[in-house]
Amino acid sequence: MKKEIYITDYNCVTPLGYNVDSNWNALLEGKSGVALHSIIDNQEAFYASMIDSDQLNETFNRYYDQNENYTFTKLEKMLLLSLQPLVERHTLSEDTAFILSTTKGNISLLKNQPELPEGVYLSTLAQKIADFFGFKTKPIVVSNACVSGVMVIAVAKNMIQAGKYKDAFIIAGDELSEFVISGFNSFQAIGSGPCKPYDRDRDGINIGEAAASAYITSEPSENEKFRFKVLGDSAVNDANHISGPSRTGDGLYASIRNAMAEANISSEQIDFISAHGTATLYNDEMEAIAFNRMELQNIPLNSMKGYYGHCLGASGLLESIISMESSLHSTLLPSKNFGEMGVTQPLNIIRENQMAEIKYILKTASGFGGCNAAVVLEKC
Repeated sequence: MKKEIYITDYNCVTPLGYNVDSNWNALLEGKSGVALHSIIDNQEAFYASMIDSDQLNETFNRYYDQNENYTFTKLEKMLLLSLQPLVERHTLSEDTAFILSTTKGNISLLKNQPELPEGVYLSTLAQKIADFFGFKTKPIVVSNACVSGVMVIAVAKNMIQAGKYKDAFIIAGDELSEFVISGFNSFQAIGSGPCKPYDRDRDGINIGEAAASAYITSEPSENEKFRFKVLGDSAVNDANHISGPSRTGDGLYASIRNAMAEANISSEQIDFISAHGTATLYNDEMEAIAFNRMELQNIPLNSMKGYYGHCLGASGLLESIISMESSLHSTLLPSKNFGEMGVTQPLNIIRENQMAEIKYILKTASGFGGCNAAVVLEKC
């Protein structure tokens, strides 16, 4: 019989706040981190969700002695501040995993550099964070485009169930960078205003930055404030296109089907879907098709991209955390900026804050290269 795996603690650092409570309160008030920012020199400003660097540095300096023999990038500061409270509340052992989810890591270190700086390697980033906190095991990196933040939950679950580790600290983060903005802009995928997932007038994404972390264990203590069981997971690649999602939703459909089969629950039992919802034409349509193929069209659904933008490798974990907060507070949050249905298949998109009992959560993600992932969580 497989071990039962639980998420019992989490934290996040975003433009809406540097802990879960501040984020939740901002979301209840409908606040968004998305605003106009000048990111690339001599180019128009873009709508994006950006953490204020001065505020981040001020907060970071309150936590850490600047005389230490460390220098940190913006992304590293975000990751450290996210993980610090969890490390303080839980014990590291020889059987504790450290797993990092990111798509680009310290990509900004490449700017104006004739050679690859050591810090740009994802393995180096993971080792630096692991060494700072004193992890005793070799860090693991999950970097699979925009499904990374969901997959990091699945990787931790499966490694603990396989007996490789007793528990795991997972962390996810990505920063805003000229590289990423330029890449999406070359696809003409950047929205002209705040993004509108699933809306008729949607015209593209907003990029965001954030860090999120969680503690996962097979042996929860009695004094945990909450427990969410990781019931099922799946990742399927439909190999449709290097950047375009499958028009039939095959990969996402299979991911959801497999995750729900492992969880041993039906579509009718799902109480809430935290969808990917990038506000691009083809992604939102593909998701609608996949959800309908799974007969999930009547389940309340939202996308958090209108609040946080698309935080790449951080999105899946951050949005899972907000989903669990929704469950704990028995509150469904609206899909921000949604007005009129813009996909051909029906979806039950949440339009306003509403009370609801949320026991079973489905979190999905899709990304470049045809990757798709899903995880099912149960409030215990």
